[in-house]
Amino acid sequence: MTEPTMSRGTDANCVRKIVSVQAPQAVAWRVFTEKMGAWWPLASYKIGKANAVDAVIEPRVGGRWYERGDDGSTCQWGSVLAWEPHSRLVLSWDISAEWQYDPTLKTEIEVRFSADGSDRTRVELEHRHLDRYGARRDEMRRIFDTEGDWGRLLEAFARSAAA
Repeated sequence: MTEPTMSRGTDANCVRKIVSVQAPQAVAWRVFTEKMGAWWPLASYKIGKANAVDAVIEPRVGGRWYERGDDGSTCQWGSVLAWEPHSRLVLSWDISAEWQYDPTLKTEIEVRFSADGSDRTRVELEHRHLDRYGARRDEMRRIFDTEGDWGRLLEAFARSAAA
């Protein structure tokens, strides 16, 4: 596994991260889309009142992306905008700067999976349309880039996929 990197660019409305995963492309896709609850830090990266026990991406365009609580409740995070196994996934991220579900927000997370040899996968994540946070764009960009950090999430994903 290599450290996630941010592509240097001047677009203040997006965050980009890249990680190399020690797993074939189909495995990386499956761990990201079917086993998110195994690597997503649900104890702290959640929005529901209940203890989160899983993070779920429904495998189809229009499917929900949500957390499931230990009481059976669900809290939606967004929805599936593109579902192209094993190469591309686009999700809406509809969580406001107040960390509440807002179906009108519609920032987007695109994740691309590309084979890097027979047993490695390059995973590129772009979280875009951060301008939709309005006056809080810079704050949210900083959180996604360095504090809440898509990079740390991708590191956890890469460790899980390599196991």
